[in-house]
Amino acid sequence: MLHNIQIIHKKVKNINLKVKPSLEVILTVPFGTANTTISSILHKRTEWIQQKIDFFKQNIKPISELISGEDFCYLGRNYRLKIHEGNTEFIELSTDGYLNITLQNTTDLKKKHHLIDTWYKEKAIYHFGQIMKKYTKIVNKSVNKVTIRRMKTRWGSCNPKKSYINLNLDLIKKDILGIEYVILHELAHLTHYNHDKKFYNYIATYMPDWKHRKAMLV
Repeated sequence: MLHNIQIIHKKVKNINLKVKPSLEVILTVPFGTANTTISSILHKRTEWIQQKIDFFKQNIKPISELISGEDFCYLGRNYRLKIHEGNTEFIELSTDGYLNITLQNTTDLKKKHHLIDTWYKEKAIYHFGQIMKKYTKIVNKSVNKVTIRRMKTRWGSCNPKKSYINLNLDLIKKDILGIEYVILHELAHLTHYNHDKKFYNYIATYMPDWKHRKAMLV
């Protein structure tokens, strides 16, 4: 028996069913859709819905306590967290594979999260910016605005009409080759809106190994 299902009646042409990472099941249907039709859809897609729910349950990460010894990713490499007590608050990577955090109160979890998020954001702004400059020149496209934020289900998104691109902050944890793929992918939407053959042929023109790079994002 499935629970937490939300039925939304909207002015749409097609029926859409999705499962969110929050485990919420949302079925969007056109106005006037019969209850029997809704029941039939949910019955037919029960197995698929349960598979999605199980997937999200398995991938729910426990809240990090940010103590020495935890693993952190940055540009495709794993670093071991090391917490230090000191008067100056800062983060640095060491050549021996440690992500060092120095702060006055080593038990201040909120402060540690803030320091790490700020550090990741600064690194993302720099690296994403460099890659964006590189590929906007290659594809001869301009972008009006780039936003970096955490996204639950996407590495990036694009608004072709406004020429806006959103990038997932957690992308900074992936290898630079994977980051390049995501940025080129979103830039490609400025020319090709849909994920059709022309879209992927366009990407392959500038990045022949895009499939390999995409696989690095798993």
